[in-house]
Amino acid sequence: MNEIRIFSPATVANVACGFDVLGFCLDSVGDEMVIRKVERKGIHITNIEGFDLPYKAEENVAGVSALAMYDAIDVDYGFEIEIYKNIKPGSGIGSSAASAVGSVFGMNELIGRPFNKTQLTEFAIKGEALASKCEHADNLAPAMFGGFTLVKSISPLEILEIPSPQDLYATIIHPQIEIKTSEARAILPKEVALSNAITQWANFGSLIHGLHTSDYGLIQRSLNDVIVEPYRSQLIPHYNEVKQAVISAGALGAGISGSGPSIFSLSQGLETAEKVKDAMSQVYANTDIDFDIHVTKINTSGIKVLN
Repeated sequence: MNEIRIFSPATVANVACGFDVLGFCLDSVGDEMVIRKVERKGIHITNIEGFDLPYKAEENVAGVSALAMYDAIDVDYGFEIEIYKNIKPGSGIGSSAASAVGSVFGMNELIGRPFNKTQLTEFAIKGEALASKCEHADNLAPAMFGGFTLVKSISPLEILEIPSPQDLYATIIHPQIEIKTSEARAILPKEVALSNAITQWANFGSLIHGLHTSDYGLIQRSLNDVIVEPYRSQLIPHYNEVKQAVISAGALGAGISGSGPSIFSLSQGLETAEKVKDAMSQVYANTDIDFDIHVTKINTSGIKVLN
């Protein structure tokens, strides 16, 4: 096999109280990429559609992760990468992670799968760092593994797969404004109050237990971020209105997807998730801000081959 087309999914990171360590994979939103072997050595990005991104491999997230992997293999050929970008950069649903994961996953398939998913994620971290100015894997891991993932450690990289309740749905609204991950990180405090830290890790532990046991009530009581959200929510117009509206519509909870501006909510059942969609839409319909909105099950398989 010399060419492969893959679907690289969008993701939600942080999931309220799981800053930089927790994420989940979306089922209906993502990029497509074509990876092929070529005689010319090196990594070559030959086509990008959807958004204006660099073609030079060293300046492109997909290229940087591919170069990291290329340096670790001994081959006498190269790879071309085509990117069909459906996830808007800066949207907060893992646009850079989809690119970083897609290139290395596709290359690995073409050379006989010598690397496991954790090793591929390590290569992808190098590309993600180009976009966010730091190494983290809370978007990369769910894109690669699917479902909910917990990044236990970056060095060494350890990723834990967390069960996803069968009837859990996500509703995501993306206001058409851009928030750069590096800028959203810059506004966060360097120190937090001990009382807030205690609340946060209690919520986080309870959320993980709720996911393991499909305890929707516990999930609902745990989706609360007292450390990051108070700062980042200021960057998102009408954030508090949206959050209040989705809770009133029956959502288990809501929060900022990644660094924003997208807002996610989790619901038990498709019917409630659709009501949440209507509630989100009504808030932004009364503004001059364009938006996209998605209702999706949790994608439990992650990145996949299309052909």
